[in-house]
Amino acid sequence: MNGHVARVQVLSGKIVIQLVESEGDDTESNKVVRRKPLHIPWQKNQFKRRRELLLPDGIQSQDARSIRSENRATLISSIARGRRWLEELISNPAANPPLIAERESCSMRKVNMTISLAFLAPDIVNAAIEGQLPHGMGVSRLTDLPAEWSRQFQLLGLPASRVLW
Repeated sequence: MNGHVARVQVLSGKIVIQLVESEGDDTESNKVVRRKPLHIPWQKNQFKRRRELLLPDGIQSQDARSIRSENRATLISSIARGRRWLEELISNPAANPPLIAERESCSMRKVNMTISLAFLAPDIVNAAIEGQLPHGMGVSRLTDLPAEWSRQFQLLGLPASRVLW
């Protein structure tokens, strides 16, 4: 006996598989026998993950929009670049911001502002990665923040309860 799938149906709450079997060998005429269908319980997984936004004081959750995906990608890559440049300055005594600016074909101001992103609070970085920052929290808003994490939350108007101590 050879088994084959004749039909697969995806229905709400289950999958139905209809099997057929052929009796005999290749030289004889095959007799097809239909078997009872298999009913398998099944539910489609939800792909959209609900995100909780970190909101500045005074903004209602229903009025909030998350950071745009393009701005989020730019912010995350800028944070990584700032950390890489800071590590270079720490580990290489010959490195300095003017040399990095020349190598990267950008201004020294941009190098300094990008390096400042390396000092963002870990919760702000995690919120950026997870897409939990509200609209408007991009690179330009997050540069020039103080190094003290609680002050970063205060200046951004974000709840300070997420600060790691």
